[in-house]
Amino acid sequence: MSVQVEKLEHSMAKLTIELPAEEVDKAIQKAYLKQRSRIAIPGFRKGKVPRAVIEKMYGTGVFYEEAAESMINESYPDAVTESGEDVVSRPEISVVQIEKGKDFIYTAEVALKPPVDLGKYKGIKVEPVDTTVTDEEVDEEIQRELDKNAREVEVTDRAAKSGDTVLIDYSGSADGEKFEGGTAEDQRLKLGSHTFIDNFEEQIEGHNIGDEFDVNVTFPEQYHEKSLAGKPAVFSVKLKGITEKQVPELDDDFVSDVSEFETVDEYKADVRQTLQDRKNVAARNKKEDEAVKALVEDSRIEIPEPMIDTEADNLIRNYDSRLRSQGLGLQQYLQYTGMTEEKLRDDMKKQAKRNIESRLVLEAVAEAESITIPEEDIEKEIQEMADNYGMPLDSMKTLITENERKSIETDLKIKKAVDIIIENSKEDKTKKTAKAEDGDELIEKKIPKHKKKTEEKED
Repeated sequence: MSVQVEKLEHSMAKLTIELPAEEVDKAIQKAYLKQRSRIAIPGFRKGKVPRAVIEKMYGTGVFYEEAAESMINESYPDAVTESGEDVVSRPEISVVQIEKGKDFIYTAEVALKPPVDLGKYKGIKVEPVDTTVTDEEVDEEIQRELDKNAREVEVTDRAAKSGDTVLIDYSGSADGEKFEGGTAEDQRLKLGSHTFIDNFEEQIEGHNIGDEFDVNVTFPEQYHEKSLAGKPAVFSVKLKGITEKQVPELDDDFVSDVSEFETVDEYKADVRQTLQDRKNVAARNKKEDEAVKALVEDSRIEIPEPMIDTEADNLIRNYDSRLRSQGLGLQQYLQYTGMTEEKLRDDMKKQAKRNIESRLVLEAVAEAESITIPEEDIEKEIQEMADNYGMPLDSMKTLITENERKSIETDLKIKKAVDIIIENSKEDKTKKTAKAEDGDELIEKKIPKHKKKTEEKED
């Protein structure tokens, strides 16, 4: 195999890959053996038609397409390695020559990792972040834990009120006709949750178990069922049961049940420390985001479009995978949200560009600082991956390719680059102090999750 590289504008390149004629003949024979069972010619048993007969009847190029696909799939990864280029996109393939007795030639147009004109990465000003944990926040966190341990208790001596969960039968009609989906039995509904149409739940309040009554509502103008949109409706309701949430008291008994501590004071101190740890992490993340964003703005990078497309495809595929793990496919998600595939892809391309910019500037910082990763750090990372998957270390190592190992090394370099940027940043006292929120995260893929590579390989 020979590989020639032609550099193009905007960090693009064209690889011309040439395979010897004998590889063409092998690939055509392989394609014939794969397809012959599907070809029927009078006078021959199915699967026993000689190759020469098939080529005579259908033309000598009958197996070229599959042969070309096979040769490209097998040779392209090695061709990229042989080229010595840092390819960062899927290839756009064009077959130049395929013919028996002649070399196979094809081209692959690809994006290359673009150069980075790195801005100033030391002394970046970041907004101060308030990490103070207040008494109110501690109380709110404890209240959430109390609510999680609450139990539902049946109520028989009073009417339903907001906050109760009721058990009802109902049957709805509009214009005097029952409509699809408007009838249910033994439906549980928390009053005040606004799960049902506006004013439905409020009209249950004040009724007692056994009451049968009408609930009058009007469907919203933007209701998903067009035939009901904006129409008044009447629901015949029967109230069959009421339960209320009983929240436990915060005392030593509760603390010993839900934690490793024995007293309320110990428990509160631990909750405060947990909140403090969260805020510290959130503050660090916020500073990282702000610093990396500032560095990107101060740097110059021309990202080739195919690189963005490839990253966007990866984001969409990962998003689809996360949705499927929750029992919802991408098409269902688009249908429920009313979002188009074009809009989703446009959003993902914007995110992809941000991801790439962040990663490239951080890789440039790692290079500028001559950051190296000891072999034991890589081994430690692989051990952590093995632990996360519940696999023996040796088994995990068999799944890690050389490229993935290099990716792990790069990820660790990026983490160290982030440390250098933050350690050398300065708080801008002129800016208003921001609060550290629990939900703050690093720019997605700024520090890539290389563990996903193994997941994709297993899939």
